[in-house]
Amino acid sequence: MQTAPYLDTISKELSRSVDLISEEQVEQLAELILRSKKVFVAGAGRSGLMVRAFAMRMMQMGIEAYVVGETVTPNMETEDTLIIGSGSGETRSLVPMAEKAKGLGGSVAVVTIFPESTLGTIAELAVKLPGAPKDQSSNTAQTIQPMGALFEQTLLIYFDAVILKIMEKQGLNSGTMFGRHANLE
Repeated sequence: MQTAPYLDTISKELSRSVDLISEEQVEQLAELILRSKKVFVAGAGRSGLMVRAFAMRMMQMGIEAYVVGETVTPNMETEDTLIIGSGSGETRSLVPMAEKAKGLGGSVAVVTIFPESTLGTIAELAVKLPGAPKDQSSNTAQTIQPMGALFEQTLLIYFDAVILKIMEKQGLNSGTMFGRHANLE
């Protein structure tokens, strides 16, 4: 089979997914970020890569953003927020992290397929995204893509929409952000 039909199907799946994203939940996460002194992000596997991309964009907007586990990550305080990306909402390494953030008095947000999951119940904001879990066993979005790919792609698009919402609220544009783009490469 040629590649073009795969690309077409993936594009259609993403289009259906983004149509299901809640405008209110984009707004809620944007507001939570803007109220935060520091923002921490965490995720595992490919979801972790999507949250890293989100942290990069926040940094480029002048938001103090960190990836949990990096050597330059500071301590979390009461005015801070932890944002977790987890399709299942049950990722074993992320649950204790969310509990600790809550214990330190910080805010927790999770972006997941399952807001009723363990992480969803810990979080003060549980954002529901469409997608299929890795095992694709439940009645979630149908996809030709393997494992959690549809969720991970939708996660990146959702985070980009949050970035655009924050840019709008702060009067930023790409030119403003480019000044914070890495220049030692």
